[in-house]
Amino acid sequence: MLEQAQRVLKDIFGYDSFRGRQGDIIERVASGGDALVLMPTGGGKSLCFQVPALLRDGLAVVVSPLIALMDDQVATLEELGVAAAALNSTLSADQQRDLASRIRRGEVKMLYLAPERLVQPRMMAFLQSLDIALFAIDEAHCVSQWGHDFRPEYLQLGQLAEMFPNVPRIALTATADKRTREEIVTRLHLQNAERFLSSFDRPNIFYRIVPKEQPRKQLLAFLSERRSDAGIVYCLSRKKVEEVAQFLCDQGFPALPYHAGLPNETRAANQKRFLIEEGLIMVATIAFGMGIDKSNVRFVAHLDLPKSLEAYYQETGRAGRDGLPADAWMAYGLQDVVMLKQMLQNSEGDERHKRLEHHKLDAMLALCEETRCRRQTLLAYFDEDMPQPCGHCDNCVDGVQTWDATEPARQALSAIYRTGQRYGTGHLIDVLLGRENEKTRSMGHQHLSVFGVGKARSEGEWRTLFRQLVARGLADIDIEGYGGLRLSDSCRPLLRGEVTLELRRELKPQTSVKSSSASPASQLVRGDEREQWEALRALRRKLAEEHGVPPYVIFPDSTLLEMLRSQPTSLSDMAKVSGIGARKLERYGEAFLDVLGGQADTPKVVADIRHELISLARAGMTPMQICGQLKCSEKNVYTMLAEAIGRHELSLDQALDLPEALMEEVQDAFLDGEGELPSVASIAEQFKGRVPEGVLYCVRAALQSEFEL
Repeated sequence: MLEQAQRVLKDIFGYDSFRGRQGDIIERVASGGDALVLMPTGGGKSLCFQVPALLRDGLAVVVSPLIALMDDQVATLEELGVAAAALNSTLSADQQRDLASRIRRGEVKMLYLAPERLVQPRMMAFLQSLDIALFAIDEAHCVSQWGHDFRPEYLQLGQLAEMFPNVPRIALTATADKRTREEIVTRLHLQNAERFLSSFDRPNIFYRIVPKEQPRKQLLAFLSERRSDAGIVYCLSRKKVEEVAQFLCDQGFPALPYHAGLPNETRAANQKRFLIEEGLIMVATIAFGMGIDKSNVRFVAHLDLPKSLEAYYQETGRAGRDGLPADAWMAYGLQDVVMLKQMLQNSEGDERHKRLEHHKLDAMLALCEETRCRRQTLLAYFDEDMPQPCGHCDNCVDGVQTWDATEPARQALSAIYRTGQRYGTGHLIDVLLGRENEKTRSMGHQHLSVFGVGKARSEGEWRTLFRQLVARGLADIDIEGYGGLRLSDSCRPLLRGEVTLELRRELKPQTSVKSSSASPASQLVRGDEREQWEALRALRRKLAEEHGVPPYVIFPDSTLLEMLRSQPTSLSDMAKVSGIGARKLERYGEAFLDVLGGQADTPKVVADIRHELISLARAGMTPMQICGQLKCSEKNVYTMLAEAIGRHELSLDQALDLPEALMEEVQDAFLDGEGELPSVASIAEQFKGRVPEGVLYCVRAALQSEFEL
């Protein structure tokens, strides 16, 4: 069985060998057994059910929670020559009937379904009339009522065990602690399933967590080393998503917003653009995530604290699915904790559930203030032991300095107590620094014994200390009041002088764009490889557009990189590159060999610049900002904008940032005559000094394309 599986792996998927426990899982399911698979994102979960599906007779049914995820996997399989289809709400009644006929005739090998559609009696009856190879339940943690991705429809999937007793079932997830694993087994009736628990470790991701000082400047410093990389920036609120997306566009980064408050069509369009275009940044709430199969997301940045380590692990796990270096960066502050705790307090659910959520938030805080290896702490939360520090997180690379904070901590706790345990850090710091202002005077706090005792330290140092006191559980946030700080029982030994306190000393936060925090993720290719790398990416993009699929479906970055480094000169050499199966070799091999051999017909780097220009314009950047981003002359940028307008790839509003009245004046100047449009030269004089000449070329191109329609 394993020998056949390896043949399928090489011939269809283009890989030489299985990774980790993939081979064991495939053997188990292909031979008719049930399996529960816990494997990190990017670990190759899909192969665990796709290979057995191709080895077994009949139709493989895959339960998937999101249409975007279904469509992505179907497109990937079709590119490999596997007959796959998704049955979802995007199909018309006629299309659904046609698909049902194809399934009955045995023309479909893999069918993707949403859980709510699968459990409909009519669908169950239809499937019972067929020969079913296996059921794969993807994102199985959605069955957990304690999880943040709970989907009630998943609870009904347990009936598959009774209705299809002889069909193997495989449940897969990338995020499940012990409790969630047991819930999956119970609710899906997988008591006889063999459990395959892979490591949670994502060794290619570099973790960095910094205190939030000037978050936007800090984010820009991080992004400055990652221009043209695709990434996700997570924010807590919809308003902040909109503001940060606009801010990044203003700073020359192509960014799109995504949150549940946007119209459905806008959300869908932004998600599609993120998947298909290269180098875009998605600024999003947690509404954006599951189902994002884009393999070359090079970074995930958090501008606010996630509410649990499960959420943090899942969100950061969207980076580097191709196995190449990626970054997980986060800035967090005490205000994040206040906001999350208040949100938890006001949420629905019983007290037991709220207590559990508070414990999860406390574990998230502990990771942020950790002085040891971040990866060891993260893995320990998922019951996994990593004996040695990873060497690939900020704490390991930069080292962590600690200091004896016993006395300042006592002063801070005393300030909380003596002011009545009802004020936030701003007022407490004013008291410690001895600032006489209206608030301290009105409360009489200038007469307290702690007034002014902390003058030896800066406001920033006190802010850091209060944040760490909350993270250590020595102080708590009064979420029923106004979010002020109060003492917790665990601070008593410290106040009584029975224990000492060591805290981490914060390094100066990086807000300068010039100072680099670059990790290997921002240096995938060397300078001398850049031109050929861009040429390979441009060809991939061209083929993706022709086939109507995202570029990574043609080849992931990891395959392109291996191609670039190994420099194959024949199809037999190309077949050795990981990720190139027989179908893709036949379809694309020659075209990529031409680029590597310098024999391609078109200058691919130019094509790449044009594509990036269109992405930047669509993201709201002005022509002058695009000049800076692409390091192109103003004349070249306007020329390319005019060409894109003429090809209907950009609208005039997307390309230019003129006031409406001035735009109308320019258009009227072209339309004043009769017959053909006048040349730019003939009207340039009347707009000299008011608009760049390139604007006139863009307007003329737009009018010309309208006349041609």
